Amino acid sequence: MGEKVAADGIGLADRERYRRKLHRCLEGLARLLKEKRFDRPKNLIGLEIELNLADADGLPRMMNSQVLERIASRDFQTELAQCNLEVNILPHRLRGRVLDQLAEELRTGLAYADRQAGEVAARIVMIGILPTLNAADLTTASLSEIDRYVLLNDQMRAARGEDFAIDIQGIERLVSRSSSIAPEAACTSVQLHLQVTPGRFAAVWNAAQAIAAVQVAVGANSPFVFGRELWRESRPPVFQQATDTRAPELKTQGVRPRTWFGERWVDSAYDLFEENLRYFPPLLPIYGPQEPLRVLDEGGVPDLAELVLHNGTVYRWNRPVYAVADGVAHLRVENRVLPAGPTVADVIANTAFYYGLVRALAEEPRPVWSRLPFATAAENFDTACRHGIDATLNWPRSGRGGGVAEIPVVRLVRQELLPLAAAGLDAWGVEPADRDHYLGIIEERCARRANGASWQAAAYRHALRQGLDREAALAAMTRRYSELMHTGEPVHTWPVTWAVAEPGVRRSA
Repeated sequence: MGEKVAADGIGLADRERYRRKLHRCLEGLARLLKEKRFDRPKNLIGLEIELNLADADGLPRMMNSQVLERIASRDFQTELAQCNLEVNILPHRLRGRVLDQLAEELRTGLAYADRQAGEVAARIVMIGILPTLNAADLTTASLSEIDRYVLLNDQMRAARGEDFAIDIQGIERLVSRSSSIAPEAACTSVQLHLQVTPGRFAAVWNAAQAIAAVQVAVGANSPFVFGRELWRESRPPVFQQATDTRAPELKTQGVRPRTWFGERWVDSAYDLFEENLRYFPPLLPIYGPQEPLRVLDEGGVPDLAELVLHNGTVYRWNRPVYAVADGVAHLRVENRVLPAGPTVADVIANTAFYYGLVRALAEEPRPVWSRLPFATAAENFDTACRHGIDATLNWPRSGRGGGVAEIPVVRLVRQELLPLAAAGLDAWGVEPADRDHYLGIIEERCARRANGASWQAAAYRHALRQGLDREAALAAMTRRYSELMHTGEPVHTWPVTWAVAEPGVRRSA
């Protein structure tokens, strides 16, 4: 979806041609896999982070084009709404001091972007959902002025045929309606990419699915949506409902949502691309001139552009990615589970935990997905989103007895998963100093039961106790979050009380 797309009206013939082209692309992918035309392993990883723009009062700033003009770097790009940016870190080999290198590049890039944003009275805030956003902030008018976003919004609205509805029961309840997909922009995430060979793809994707709940529980950072305290990680339900093109009758029939966890373990990357064509009608039927099967017949490597575009409109939490670099095809697993923030140290700690754990689990002789029902993994994900670091998950028992048992996520991480993550980082060749420092942040979060979501909730309640009303308390908490985020100290060290010197700000009527 990073490509510029445009369409001057889309008709029935376009959709029929596009569907046929999609199936030729899928056939091309099958041939590439059969002929083993993919890149050799390079241990390459990539990192993308979606960001928010806020003013000095903690309120959203709808001005990404002005900020990007000042940043003037291809590493920073637009996102769905005008209060969003995205930063992309160039691919790195997963070895040596790569974690410290990523942290330094992020700190340097974000500090520079924040200085440039300051020229137009904005600040960069790295957080799952900006607590001061409200429904009126996210409308069609707030979408970034980019063709692909406007077209995607138009097509999803047409597919749904009525307003998008958000209804989430958490600590409080949120009921909201929107005539556009703009509320999706409330959700800002970290996306972790891992290049894999076709033979390794299924093991890595299955391992990533199995640990998605653990990632969410430990890294939760999105407890507030439109002024309501909901789930500890509210991004998944907001994202799913804000992009749900199904009418209520289709939900009742069991039609799958475009944002989903999935429904089975896989044997190949092909399984996921094939499911995307089988289950989801195209939203953006835009096709190019390249004929994938002809390119293959001539010895070339097709870009499968239509398949890639369609894949970008199916929002799996672990997404398959096909790409061509330097004339060679490769596959990636894109992990989309984590919220942004709170700090660079926290992001890199989450990154280390993921890459180490997915390596170790993918190589186990009795893989976790052979012992954990897929439905249980999906239930774990829901539980982790609801309860965050206080979640209790179902996980395979060790030893010969087998079966699945309930275990608090903090105990699971400290007793079983952190040692596996350390072993996985060793297998990648990551320096022990990097390994211990960043996994130590995960250990301390679990020891203190403290992450971004728990800090936000505690700080909000502190602001309420200082006499602020809901809106002012959320603004005060957001300002304090931004201050602490820019210190760089990991969130488990943040104090939850402070002198709230200002009564808070109110939006103009």
